[in-house]
Amino acid sequence: MRRKGQPVTIHSLPLLSPRFRTAKVMLPNTGKLAGCTVFITGASRGIGKAIALKAAKDGANIVIAAKTTQAHPKLPGTIYTAAEEIEAAGGKALPCIVDVRDEQQISNAVEKAVEKFGGIDVLVNNASAISLTNTLETPTKRVDLMMSVNTRGTYLTSKACIPHLKKSKIAHILNLSPPLNLNPLWFKQHCAYTIAKYGMSMCVLGMAEEFKGEIAVNALWPKTAIHTAAMDMLGGSGIESQCRKVDIIADAAYSIFKKPKSFTGNFIIDENILKEEGIKDFDVYAIKPGHPLLPDFFLDEYPDTVTKKMESHGAGTKLKEELQPPSKPPSGAVKETFRIVKASLSDDLVKATQAVYQFELSGEDGGTWFLDLKNKGGDAGYGEPSDQADVVMNMSTDDFVKMFSGKLKPTMAFMSGKLKIKGNMALAIKLEKLMSQMQAKL
Repeated sequence: MRRKGQPVTIHSLPLLSPRFRTAKVMLPNTGKLAGCTVFITGASRGIGKAIALKAAKDGANIVIAAKTTQAHPKLPGTIYTAAEEIEAAGGKALPCIVDVRDEQQISNAVEKAVEKFGGIDVLVNNASAISLTNTLETPTKRVDLMMSVNTRGTYLTSKACIPHLKKSKIAHILNLSPPLNLNPLWFKQHCAYTIAKYGMSMCVLGMAEEFKGEIAVNALWPKTAIHTAAMDMLGGSGIESQCRKVDIIADAAYSIFKKPKSFTGNFIIDENILKEEGIKDFDVYAIKPGHPLLPDFFLDEYPDTVTKKMESHGAGTKLKEELQPPSKPPSGAVKETFRIVKASLSDDLVKATQAVYQFELSGEDGGTWFLDLKNKGGDAGYGEPSDQADVVMNMSTDDFVKMFSGKLKPTMAFMSGKLKIKGNMALAIKLEKLMSQMQAKL
């Protein structure tokens, strides 16, 4: 957005790409963000770049504040390739080398942005680090990384941009962070990651109130998993069919930027705000339309919650009766899976694991099953274990078979709510390693 006293030159026309500047003058874009400056952390790829490209189509100035200057083998894209795409889309790009852990690099990028474009109108805190590991399995350097990038990086970048945002008529800060959901489920499996992401959300809570009337401060989070290179690394091959495209986040972010400054302190879910915009067909955002989608973190509608709701309406008794295990041992894929597992047991395996697992399976051939990797040579089969279980897992029989055969990763099953775990999480992770060893036989 042009500041008072800033001369209008041919070079300030938003849609004027470098190759046309010496040829003819093109009419400026009249989109909502035309001429505005959008500062985006982590904009070299994924969600950050998608938001940048959406704004660029309006003719916005994009500050690409990211640290990738050379392409990663598994994570393609740099600040320079992103800049080329932004210019091609109709925007103006300023690639800046920024590691949000470094306060000086943030300050330098903000100064360059103001010098080149005259100010900052929108800040998107997108940069994030993730490690889906429990307390004992998360190295200190990983904890420090997540806290420094997610929480501290968001705080420092906001702090550096706020003096300039206060001068803007648009003035938005948008953090890519979740609603503050205090369900222990979201802490017990990856406590450090949750704390780091919630730190970003707490910045929204505090800054929205602190700068009310001056700057709109909101959070945006996806309802389902979003397909990015990072998701491929987390979920493995085939995960993309359960995801939506980054476009849904970009469209949702754009909807937020159109709101007045009074729209602040909100924790927004992408699908919800787009429904308010009148969008009804969300298949356009699916990687594989019609395929079941993976719910994202921190948005829980799990079996326990559903059961409590049904009990409050008098339906709990019937539901519990339906979930009771059959009176006789079932047959089929579950029984065959346990037969193979039992045949694979050994004294060395029991000695290395030292845990008893109990599986509460729903659906056909369901019931209570166990895997004893603590006593003698181990045991597995139908019914409750002789010793108290260290870990209890709840899931459907179909998902159980898929998990043991390698078609469904335990981490993704847990993320999607298909798997519920109670007990010792470290021992649950041991079982995941054990399953990978058995998959060749299953």
